[in-house]
Amino acid sequence: MTSRKVQKDLMTFIMYIFGFFLLWEWLRPLEQLTDTSNIGVFLLFIFTSLLLSFTGTSVLIGGCIKWVFIVVALHILYIDEAFFQFKWVFIFITDFIESFQLVIARDWANLSNLFRSFLFFVLLWLMTYLIQYWLINRMQILIFFFMTLVYITVLDTFTPYEAGLAIVRTVISGFAVLGMLTFFRLLDKEGIKKETTLSRKWMVPLVTMIVVSVGFGLAAPKAEPIWPDPVPYLTSYGKESGEGTGVQKIGYGLDDSSLGGPFIGDNQVIFTVEAESRHYWKVETKDVYTGKGWITSGSREVRSPFGSADQVPITSFFNSPGVEIVKESSTVYSLTNNSHIVYPLGIKKLDAASFYSFELEVDTEKIHSLEGDSPASIKQYTLDYAVPRYSVTALNEASSEENIAENNELINRYTQLPEDLPLRIQELAKEITDGKDSWFEKARELERYFSRSGYTYDQKDVAIPADDEDYVDQFLFDTKQGYCDNFSTSMVVMARSIGIPARWVKGYTEGEYKGISESGSRMFEITNNNAHSWVEVYFPGIGWVPFEPTQGFSNSVQFNFDTASQSHDLPPEMNPEELEKDKPELKENNEQQPVANEGSFKKFFIPIENFFEAYWKMIALAILVLAVCAFVIYRIRGRWLPYYLTWRFKWTRKDENFQKAYLLLLRELDRYGLHRKDGQTLRDYADYIDRFFSSREMGRLTARYEQLIYRGSLQKGSWMETKELWENLIKKTIA
Repeated sequence: MTSRKVQKDLMTFIMYIFGFFLLWEWLRPLEQLTDTSNIGVFLLFIFTSLLLSFTGTSVLIGGCIKWVFIVVALHILYIDEAFFQFKWVFIFITDFIESFQLVIARDWANLSNLFRSFLFFVLLWLMTYLIQYWLINRMQILIFFFMTLVYITVLDTFTPYEAGLAIVRTVISGFAVLGMLTFFRLLDKEGIKKETTLSRKWMVPLVTMIVVSVGFGLAAPKAEPIWPDPVPYLTSYGKESGEGTGVQKIGYGLDDSSLGGPFIGDNQVIFTVEAESRHYWKVETKDVYTGKGWITSGSREVRSPFGSADQVPITSFFNSPGVEIVKESSTVYSLTNNSHIVYPLGIKKLDAASFYSFELEVDTEKIHSLEGDSPASIKQYTLDYAVPRYSVTALNEASSEENIAENNELINRYTQLPEDLPLRIQELAKEITDGKDSWFEKARELERYFSRSGYTYDQKDVAIPADDEDYVDQFLFDTKQGYCDNFSTSMVVMARSIGIPARWVKGYTEGEYKGISESGSRMFEITNNNAHSWVEVYFPGIGWVPFEPTQGFSNSVQFNFDTASQSHDLPPEMNPEELEKDKPELKENNEQQPVANEGSFKKFFIPIENFFEAYWKMIALAILVLAVCAFVIYRIRGRWLPYYLTWRFKWTRKDENFQKAYLLLLRELDRYGLHRKDGQTLRDYADYIDRFFSSREMGRLTARYEQLIYRGSLQKGSWMETKELWENLIKKTIA
């Protein structure tokens, strides 16, 4: 099918705008139903793609602009390095190689967020191309309009997404585009030249019809639904056996003694932060698993007071060669009346107004804020903390018999399990970790197990264990679907069943990225939907290390896949003796995304990283020179392109190449400056070309082309007869 020239008029521009609105409706539910953030970036990409299509930008230039947009967007969202230092290139290469390996292994859950965003950009690129194809080439968009309506109505029925206004917006956009496309098809069919007066005469009744129809639909009385809502009906099964008996509202809560059951989303913003990097936000930990949920082993009233000038009495990791740290700080802006502090892994200092004080719950590591003796909500506070990078060598060596014996009391506390825990949980844990020697290797296998064994993340169809059922046993062997509490609790219990000390952590994920603040830090917005739970495993001599078993989630904990432990200059922290003295206070965590197989790839690409670091100026200069050369080559295409086209078709003998060659000739004549007017027939245009060049070649070629168009075939050998005419005209377009 031949490509249709884009009309650059107001009516076509409006049609593109409505096409953009239809695509927008596909993205709106993602913010509410998934962890997808930064929707504005993806919308800007869609708008840019459609704008390039409307302006008629060439495929080559448009593609380059889109690739640059994607790379810059991914760098802003996920890379901390300066853009023009080119260190991020190594990060991109490593991440993409690891992600491609995961794709080959069909390990979709562990794909990095950077690679997922890249795939999403590619998908949007294809969707914008389809919109342009349907609008301009096919002039039909009914199928996409219908698909959009089905998409949002299904989400409205089976998810918390409210699609009332979305349906109205889609109907308006869809009817507007359908009306304009009908107008364009009629003009093409009748051979009428499009004029402003005709467009106005068509648009006025179209707009009137849409406004009246939508207004009448909104104002008219609504009948009660004939069919009941299918969601309660579908989720009602199993309630008699104790499954899914209540719906909770997502968010942080105090009572975790009875886990399970569905919940609904809540977009209420809890706090915003200015941070240097992404990380989870911790509130508290719990250490006793009851078979139904979590409780604490000690009293929540046992607290340790401290002030802004004091070091926070929490230690997550030791001052050891196995932990390398980077100092960072964040500012938290609380938007609720909660009288507790959220904090990241490695917290050192907590700075707020001088009239505030703090108390740490010894058994849960929850930090309470007070004004005088009364609980108080602090609207703004600053946190200083250390971001760790754990040595894998040190982690593997931490579970030696000597280290275990020195930490016997702590290990006993964090390997507690109910006496009636089903034996098959321990058997499964042993099966998963079979062949692994160290605690770290076993913990990694338990973390990965859920993404490889058919478990699914679900917030709605989530069971509550009956009186004679164990919460973890039900999830692992019966339902195999749930949310973070199911995954995190199951990993803790399996780790404990094989003697690995682990605990359950509550808090929030990193939230939604909102851009760069005036101070240069990244802004994140955390809502109740970001409430989350994860796992911490204790390694003697190292401390607590976060793990993320929940399907679809990934933390940013960094591991150094080294071959030997190395010494690092670290600020003074509590040593193992001090930690042993204050066992209940020595934990803190924050989860972040592990870099899968980082070590093997990093070792391989270290020379590349060093090369970029040493020669980035030369590389930048080379890229600039290539870009200038490409621009110059493009600008002088009139001097070489005709020769290329002549060479391309010189040795072809197939008659079907004639149609392609004729269309390329029309494009070259237009580039040369012989523009075809709107509504001008090919025969009139051919006469104009022949008068300009004082020849009859274009008329003879056009007669053959019309024969092909109207008869559907050419006389055998036609291309060989007309090739010389075509070559002569092509050569005349040489600038």
